[in-house]
Amino acid sequence: MKQKLPDYKNCIANLANSILEEFGIKEENRQGLKILEPYLEKGYENIVVILLDGMGKCIMDKNLERDGFFHTHFVGEYSSVFPPTTVAATTSMASGQNPSEHGWLGWDCYYPQIDKNVTVFLNRESGTNKPAADYNVAWTYCGYENIPLKIRNHGGNAYEVTPFMEPFPETFKEICQQIKVLCEKPGKKYIYSYWNEPDSVMHTKGCESKESKQTVRDLEEQVRLLCAELKNTLVIVTADHGHMDAKGVAITDYPDIMECLVRMPSIEARALSLFVKEDKRKQFEEAFHKAFGDKFLLWTKEQVLEKKIFGTGREHPVFRGMLGDYLAVAVSDLYICNTKREADAFIGVHAGLTEDEMIIPLIVVEKK
Repeated sequence: MKQKLPDYKNCIANLANSILEEFGIKEENRQGLKILEPYLEKGYENIVVILLDGMGKCIMDKNLERDGFFHTHFVGEYSSVFPPTTVAATTSMASGQNPSEHGWLGWDCYYPQIDKNVTVFLNRESGTNKPAADYNVAWTYCGYENIPLKIRNHGGNAYEVTPFMEPFPETFKEICQQIKVLCEKPGKKYIYSYWNEPDSVMHTKGCESKESKQTVRDLEEQVRLLCAELKNTLVIVTADHGHMDAKGVAITDYPDIMECLVRMPSIEARALSLFVKEDKRKQFEEAFHKAFGDKFLLWTKEQVLEKKIFGTGREHPVFRGMLGDYLAVAVSDLYICNTKREADAFIGVHAGLTEDEMIIPLIVVEKK
């Protein structure tokens, strides 16, 4: 299985910084996405980014016709961030920062301030329905100003079209309709949109299932219909990460590993942050290598920081405290969950260091 490291000079955070530059905002030590520059230079009135969750380059290749709308408007591939997962990558798209800078590392993060693993987007203690705190933990400790807000604060026009914001569109068709209405407003503007497919269907049905294939083709058709109605608009279609089919195991089935841990793993099932008892490190390393040696890379915290796997730039003040003593990263078709129920729940997964998970497409549609 081909491994792929993130490229922090050619990744989704660079796309975000290209948008900022287009609206006159140049931030220190930031660079844009080179492949996008020739299109932005043409001065379109509307800049639209449509982020389709999980639609990596491999998902396009496996599920869409080569003469279809997405492939014929495909201009190049580039990198997600590490881990290639929604929490980390969409936050990089929203902020223009790498994960080590913004601190939104994955689905479950350890926050040393409250000594808890928290399911970030849900603000719950990991593995429970219990609120992590009476405030939003991630936003309290890792809050940031997003790209649309920066543009508006700079005097420009910017909008977000997602299921989580008014008017809370419930279908991708509704999202496209909302984009069309916004594009008809006068003046230069940025429109960012997000949809949770095909990620959602691939998790439960697999990457090449008939349901996933139909979903990806429906998304492609909706974007084609939308673009047919736009003028003076640059439409950029991309993804936060790719996907692959894999099988899961529960870490609780490995007692010789469990007895070494201070707390349950965090971040992701293919990028596990592991806090290990000081006197159990040798046992942990031996037990982990015996169980998963050919399936996962195991790095110490020092190696993780040296490799800058979570990105370059100024580290967030809480970043190092969120990292365990070890990071286990998937390079095969296996993922490690905290419970048997979770291990049995998914077919399509992401967040590891394979090419299928890391490489995302840049699709560009120019409407004069």
